[in-house]
Amino acid sequence: MTQPPSQPPQQGGFGAPYDPPPGAPQPSPGYGYPPQQPGPHAQPHPQQPGPHAQPHPQQPGPYPQAPGPYAQPFPQQPGPYPQASGPYAQPYPQQPGPYAQAPGPYGPQPGYGYPPQPPTVTAPPTGGPGGGGRFKGRTGVVVGAVLAVLLLAGGGVWLATGDGGGGQKKPVAGPGGESEKSGGSSGTDKDETFTGPTAAELNAGRKQGEAKVAWLAANGVDLPQYGEKTHGPWFSGDIVAKAMYRKVTGYAVTDGAEKWSLRLPTDICASPAAPTADGKVVVGIEDNVSEKKATCSVLQMIDLRTGKAGWKKTVDRSASQDGLSHVAMSISGDTVTFGRNTASDAFRVSDGKELFGKREGVCQPFAFTGGARMIAAVSCQAEPADPVSQQVQEVDPVTGAPKWTYALKPGWSVTHVFSVRPPVISVAKEEEWAVVVLNENGTYRSQMAGGDEDYGFRCGEDSVQEGGNLDGCAGVAADTSRFYFSTQPEPVADAETNKVVAFDLATGKPVWKTPAPGGRLMLPLRMEGGKVLVHVQAGYRKAGEIGTLDASTGTYATLLKHPASAADTEDSLFLPRVTYRDGRSFLLPQRIGADEDEAEMAATGVLVFGP
Repeated sequence: MTQPPSQPPQQGGFGAPYDPPPGAPQPSPGYGYPPQQPGPHAQPHPQQPGPHAQPHPQQPGPYPQAPGPYAQPFPQQPGPYPQASGPYAQPYPQQPGPYAQAPGPYGPQPGYGYPPQPPTVTAPPTGGPGGGGRFKGRTGVVVGAVLAVLLLAGGGVWLATGDGGGGQKKPVAGPGGESEKSGGSSGTDKDETFTGPTAAELNAGRKQGEAKVAWLAANGVDLPQYGEKTHGPWFSGDIVAKAMYRKVTGYAVTDGAEKWSLRLPTDICASPAAPTADGKVVVGIEDNVSEKKATCSVLQMIDLRTGKAGWKKTVDRSASQDGLSHVAMSISGDTVTFGRNTASDAFRVSDGKELFGKREGVCQPFAFTGGARMIAAVSCQAEPADPVSQQVQEVDPVTGAPKWTYALKPGWSVTHVFSVRPPVISVAKEEEWAVVVLNENGTYRSQMAGGDEDYGFRCGEDSVQEGGNLDGCAGVAADTSRFYFSTQPEPVADAETNKVVAFDLATGKPVWKTPAPGGRLMLPLRMEGGKVLVHVQAGYRKAGEIGTLDASTGTYATLLKHPASAADTEDSLFLPRVTYRDGRSFLLPQRIGADEDEAEMAATGVLVFGP
């Protein structure tokens, strides 16, 4: 986590006109080279050096923290309970549903190196320079004494309003301060003191053609003062697991029955987006329980099929002077990476054996993507007084050896990787922001031309330098020929709506735009069956849904329509992570917290819709 900025940063331009440097190699055969123009709607902009430089041989070595980007969240709407803005953010002030709870005092969470901060108000920034679409919006607004700022997703300061309804029956707290049984729709302890909606109650008003609430599970964990981030969901066979604070829980995918729970000795402080193919995950936990002195330095492997803890290892970085902060994690094949400001370490998930770590030389990878292809963000600095330069590499997940290197010009930094195949990279330099596409061999292919739209996405943080993972962003998707990007909300009636824009990867130009249906927000999740899988976010008395966009035309089709009777509960989830698998949609709020312990424990921790 990072502290709120004392002054709101400037917005970076998306699609500002810059090109690869003279002499840059041409793309491989079969890839088009983009014309040197900013796009049809770009604003005049002083000539800036672009981030593109020639690929060059690998140069390993250490570096300090590189400058981060300043991507802004979606515009914040006025109202008594301001919501987080950005993809999957609430599109308007939270409306109290029948089970809504009081606003919760969200703030920077313990264990991230910062003590609780008092409420802070920052003014909305003005429009920044640069051509094409750009991030715009407030970096933070606090209303009332009970709300504190929360740094989260998609760049900037977010706000939350308690657990926001959708409560569950509260199990009695055990001696250790946590629930003795986390509970799902399949049962809770007999001595119950709080009652919220059940799946049966929400399904009672379900209409024909709507999916049902398959199950929902209560949080069931007594949390610290400012609430906590959630981790997951992670899937393995018929198990879906989530982690919160010091507990990991596995549920049956079909009915939500609790299959196992695992208590951890300290706070979970980092996690990868997805587990291994055989259902193992490695999380980062703190080395002690002190809020001021704990470091995110311990790795714990967990078998998601059984809920059993596996190997445990402390990462010794005492000589690196990096504070063991801003940890980024990923899993690719049987390799888990654990990286931060000055270097990364990689271990074998199956047995904890160290695979690779700090390189020789002046360039060090500090974050990696997970999944089928390991892409690394690399930073180079020979001496502390030297300027920092960054690179993008594809690396071997077993040895860490680079397969190719793409160098950014000095001053530009890697903020996220939106896609690994093809490689689509988000880069930033002070007030500039760009999305760059590479060929499969790491050479430059194109740059997205933002046009007259403003774009938004949601990742774990503003950038990997700010403490988020390199991958796992919502609001973006790509296939072999196009890149799909969500726009920021625009006001319509009493709500907000947005679009999804498709870009041609060969030219970087937009080819179609599709508005979100029903005055809601729509975000790409991934590609499925040659189509763009999207989540249409719930709004006040408007249910969400899962849909698809035709890759060629942008035509929208509903895939799974969530029930309107559960709209208030769905809308209460704070910036939910959404996963669609086997005809079911799984929603996990990114953070949970409330003023009252009972409301906090009863808050909906997982919400699942299905046929």
